[in-house]
Amino acid sequence: MAKEETQNAEAEGAERREQGGFWEQVTTLALAVLIALCVRQFVIEPFRIPSGSMFPTLLIGDHLFVNKFVYGPKIPFTDIRLPGLRDPERGEVVVFTVAKRGSDTFPADREPQLPREEFVKRIIGLPGDEIDFRNGKYYANGELIPSEPLNRVFEDPKGMLLDMSEVSLGSRSFETLDDPYNPGPMRTTDGAPISWPIRVEEGRYLMLGDNRDHSKDSRVWGTVRLAEIKGPAFIIYWSWNFNGSWLEVLNPVTWFTVEKRWSRIGESLN
Repeated sequence: MAKEETQNAEAEGAERREQGGFWEQVTTLALAVLIALCVRQFVIEPFRIPSGSMFPTLLIGDHLFVNKFVYGPKIPFTDIRLPGLRDPERGEVVVFTVAKRGSDTFPADREPQLPREEFVKRIIGLPGDEIDFRNGKYYANGELIPSEPLNRVFEDPKGMLLDMSEVSLGSRSFETLDDPYNPGPMRTTDGAPISWPIRVEEGRYLMLGDNRDHSKDSRVWGTVRLAEIKGPAFIIYWSWNFNGSWLEVLNPVTWFTVEKRWSRIGESLN
């Protein structure tokens, strides 16, 4: 009888240990997921480049990390930002949120009822700036933004040849593209001609794509609040010549057949 009781006790102890081990694993997994979500919300978030508006700086299929801590992370479901390390700077490549209706884009705070989408562009105008465009050149507060032709062309995926220039903006320099046969955006989202100069309101930022004549940006749909800016892009962690669906990504054949751009991995931005 004693032997049977001992065996029962041992069985119950083993069962409790198994249950304890199971719940320990569940707790560990839940904690790991919570930490990952917190990191994504407050520190670093991935972003995929789906279009060519930032050629040649960013290519379709680049995957980059956004530093959400620099400007101060946003508290979910509010417009409140926690204290950041600094304000956005002119010339930085940033990811931000806009409102979308079909092919039309709007500042997110001015059409709050519309679905949201994330864009990546470069900050050209800071709060209070006056940005002008005259004779093919951009000016910030009356001063020319230096741009030197590189006497090279960039061929986009459609085979268009775009002229390359190097722009200097403060301590930053970067390459931009101009289409010699296309003057770029001429009208705003509501159909009105773009009116220069553009005065950037306080608390807002003016964004341009580096592919200047093939980018719908602040020239077309307006400026962006700090509350909608997620943060600066700071490194490319993966790059391939692919812009398909998630189902295609999950197909192992995709990983073997799509061109990988190994040289771009680890490339820093800003």
